[in-house]
Amino acid sequence: MALSLLLVEDNARTRENILQILEKSPYHVTVAVDGLDGLNQAKLKPFDLVLMDHKMPLMDGILLIKNLRSEEQYEHTPLFLMTTSDPEQVLAKAKRFGADLVLGKPLNADLLLFQLRQSTRTCVVA
Repeated sequence: MALSLLLVEDNARTRENILQILEKSPYHVTVAVDGLDGLNQAKLKPFDLVLMDHKMPLMDGILLIKNLRSEEQYEHTPLFLMTTSDPEQVLAKAKRFGADLVLGKPLNADLLLFQLRQSTRTCVVA
């Protein structure tokens, strides 16, 4: 059974670039175009991992993380935040609200795929 990933990214070009990277992952990807759309989709069905942008209209990534962590089904789900800001400056706040990882943009494809593989190991139950 394929793992499910929710990609929350408001920039269409960036979204397409990330989707190309994710083709090499074991995830079935669902796309949300902003934080509010992401929250609504996450409430419709559980995802094995959520990869989201930091700065988005309607709801930013930090607030989305906070909202997801308040949902029982997302208490232990890996939540990855992507940012164009300095990841080190975003890390403390993101971790405080429940992010598992902060990645700088533009994304390093190999690093993203490595992190996805690492999180997949904790998602799969033998």
